[in-house]
Amino acid sequence: MQYGDETTFKQSLAIQGRVINALLMREIITRYGRQNIGFLWLFVEPLLMTFFIVMMWKFIRADKFSTLNMIAFVMTGYPMAMMWRNASNRAIGSISANLSLLYHRNVRVLDTIFTRVLLEVAVASIAQILFMAILVMIDWIDAPHDVFYMLIAWFLMAMFAFGLGLIICAIAQQFDVFGKIWGTLSFVLLPISGAFFFVHNLPAQAQSIALWFPMIHGTEMFRHGYFGDTVVTYESVGFLVVSDLALLLLGLVMVKNFSKGVEPQ
Repeated sequence: MQYGDETTFKQSLAIQGRVINALLMREIITRYGRQNIGFLWLFVEPLLMTFFIVMMWKFIRADKFSTLNMIAFVMTGYPMAMMWRNASNRAIGSISANLSLLYHRNVRVLDTIFTRVLLEVAVASIAQILFMAILVMIDWIDAPHDVFYMLIAWFLMAMFAFGLGLIICAIAQQFDVFGKIWGTLSFVLLPISGAFFFVHNLPAQAQSIALWFPMIHGTEMFRHGYFGDTVVTYESVGFLVVSDLALLLLGLVMVKNFSKGVEPQ
């Protein structure tokens, strides 16, 4: 952001807040329309997707393969994986969709990426909270064992989504073909996100490989918070924090480098 020499830090924060708010509202209207139904779709879309998967597991009677509540198993893995996948996919088009706004002195490339990822994280978070609350109330799943631990896991994975979104956007900006194939690549990554398995159930060698992926630590941590000591998990909070910081730092550097050639001087 560029401000006058006499702009105070407090004023700068206020301006930044207004910029993000304006971009966020523009993104919501552009994506979901101006009508109330379009705005409601902001919450209904991820709810329907999650509901479809939950119903699939429910009516194929997947519980007969395990004593674990399979609805809870799906709900503690798939939505989190979709959060970082959707966030990185949406980050790719953030610049082209807001290119004309970059001529405004207070709007920067980073603002456009941040806004898109923020919207995806917010949508996923609201959907997760609402849907898990509904499932608990209708007695399809038990109440979480440790909500606070789950919130920490979700927050750390939101940071992962931000860092990944920055990096993917920067790469796609340099290599246009990458932006076109990332959607497929990110879908292929879902099986190794930890959403569909516990690390404990993998062979020892596969466990060692799996634990190099930050998103698996986030999923294991989230499930530990929900199931408690009834399951065995292998998350490392320290590893996930360091991974998040590394992704964010690398992403910020990459965005800063290519922004010079995108933002009007």
